[in-house]
Amino acid sequence: MTTHTADMNAPTESLSLQDTFGADTRCFGCGPANEQGLRIKSFVEGDVVVARWRPERHHEAFDGVLNGGICGALLDCHGNWTAAWALMLARGLDQTPPTVTAEFHVKLRRPTPTDCELLLRAWAVAIDGDKVTIEAELVAGDKVTATCRGIFIAVHEGHPAFPRW
Repeated sequence: MTTHTADMNAPTESLSLQDTFGADTRCFGCGPANEQGLRIKSFVEGDVVVARWRPERHHEAFDGVLNGGICGALLDCHGNWTAAWALMLARGLDQTPPTVTAEFHVKLRRPTPTDCELLLRAWAVAIDGDKVTIEAELVAGDKVTATCRGIFIAVHEGHPAFPRW
């Protein structure tokens, strides 16, 4: 596994990918318009897309440990935005194309604590037409607690997710 680094203290002065390209989306994990969702914010830092997120008690599986499904949702949504960003760059577009998850595989490597800010890192490893393969990791402190490899697909007019952007 290649580990990418991002400065956890680096300022993020621009808007997130979600706020820039999908402010009206209501996805549970990443939709700015979903007041009850996780509302992650993904930012480009070099060749890595990063997000920082703070869990709350209602996200726990048991005391002090994040629910595995929430870990998966964080990695899925963050990976999806990384794929959209990668396609936008690869195609020279000025807008992210709408993308959806085709598959993702999460490995829960150790319990993810809920008493600290979490870091998500993701990067594209392959682009093949409308298909983008992403690798991502969830980090608590200096420990990787979960990893993900996912395939995300750009969708076109007629797909239910197409008009969400």
